[in-house]
Amino acid sequence: MKEIKKVAIIGGCGHVGIPLGLALADRGFTVTLLDKNEKAVQLLNEGKLPFIEDGAEVLLRKYVNKTLFITMDPVCLKEQHCVIFVTGTPVDEHLNAKVHAVLDVVKEYLPLLTEEQLIVLRSTLYPGTVRIVENMLLRSNFKCKLAFCPERILQGKGIKEIFELPQLVSGCSEEAEKEASFLFGKVAKKIILLSPEEAELAKLMTNSWRYLEFAIANQFYMIAEAHGVDFYKVYNAMTDDYPRARHFPRPGLAAGPCLFKDTMQLASYHDNGFFLGHSAMLVNEGLPNLLVEQLAKKMGGSLKNKKIAILGMTFKANNDDIRESLSFKIRKLLEQKMAFVLPSDPYLKETLPLEKALEEAEGIIIGTPHDAYKELVLSVPFADCWGIIRKE
Repeated sequence: MKEIKKVAIIGGCGHVGIPLGLALADRGFTVTLLDKNEKAVQLLNEGKLPFIEDGAEVLLRKYVNKTLFITMDPVCLKEQHCVIFVTGTPVDEHLNAKVHAVLDVVKEYLPLLTEEQLIVLRSTLYPGTVRIVENMLLRSNFKCKLAFCPERILQGKGIKEIFELPQLVSGCSEEAEKEASFLFGKVAKKIILLSPEEAELAKLMTNSWRYLEFAIANQFYMIAEAHGVDFYKVYNAMTDDYPRARHFPRPGLAAGPCLFKDTMQLASYHDNGFFLGHSAMLVNEGLPNLLVEQLAKKMGGSLKNKKIAILGMTFKANNDDIRESLSFKIRKLLEQKMAFVLPSDPYLKETLPLEKALEEAEGIIIGTPHDAYKELVLSVPFADCWGIIRKE
C-alpha cells in the first residue's frame, strides 16, 4: 500500500472541506484546499474563516501556508497522493437526485488525476452514484482507486466530530478500502467498513431518520396547538425523568442543507414509495405556515400593514449558516400577507439589531432559537414553536 502524505480537497473551502482539511493537517498530512470561490480562498489565506466553525480558527492560523494550502489553481492536483471530492448529490425542482452534478465535477478534474492516486467521494450521494462514477472512469480507461467515505458531522462542530465519530469507509477495490482506512484512521477514532451501496444508504437513512424525528415532534406540536393545549406542558410531562422519552426532540423548524434533501433522495431511490418521508416533508415544510397563521390569529386575523419581526434567520442556533433556512420561507409568507417584515439575527450583519426589531415590532415570530433570545419577555403577540420565550 502506497503511503498517503499529500491530500487535496476539491471544493475544499466549504462546510465539509474546511473541517476535514484542518483535521488532516492537524494529523500531519500536507493538505491543499482547491476551490473556485475567490473570496473564501482569499479569506482562508489571510487566516480568516468564511463561516463559524468551532475550533477552526486556531488550527487555520497554525497550519495555513505551512502544511495547509488554499488555492484556485487545479494544477496542484497532479502532485497529490489522495484527492477528495466533497460534491454531494443535489435534488432538482421535482425532488429527484441530480447525479450528473457529481459526474460533471469528476469529469472536470479527471485530466489532472493519476491512476496512482486514491480518489475519495466525501459528501452525501444518491444510492448507486459510486458505481456510476466507477463505471464512468472505467469507460474513460481510468483505473483509479475509488472510495466513498461520507461525512456525518454537525455543522459548526465539524472538527470536533471528525475526531470523535466513527468514519464509514467503503471502496470499489480492496486497495482503495485499505488506503481510505489508513487515511481516515488518522483522524477518526473508529473505522466501519461497508460496501459503497451500504455506505450511501447509511448516510441517507441517518439524515432521513433525524428528519422524521423532527416531523413527529412538529406534528404533536400542531395537534396540541390546534386544540388549545399548551404543548410544552405536555412535552415536559412526557420527558421529565422518563427514560423512554429521553431523546424525544423538541419541535422546531427542520431546515439546513441535508435533512430535507436526503429524505427526498431516499424517497426517489425507493420509487417515491417512502411514504413516511413524504409525510415528514409535509409536516416540517408546513410548520412555517402554521406559525404565520398562529400570529395572525393572535393579531385579530390579519397581518396586513403590520410590522412583524422574525428573530433568527439562520437555520440553526448560534451559527451564521442560512442554507435552506425556513426563516426565509416565513419571510415570504409574511410578505404575501402584506406585512412589513423586520428580519433580525445576531449572526447576520445585514439584518436589524435586536433592540430595533423589538422596538418596532407589532408581532414576532421566533425563527431560530439563538441563546440571545432565551431571556426575552415579549409584550407583543408572538409565535414560538421552540418554546424558548417566557410568557409575560
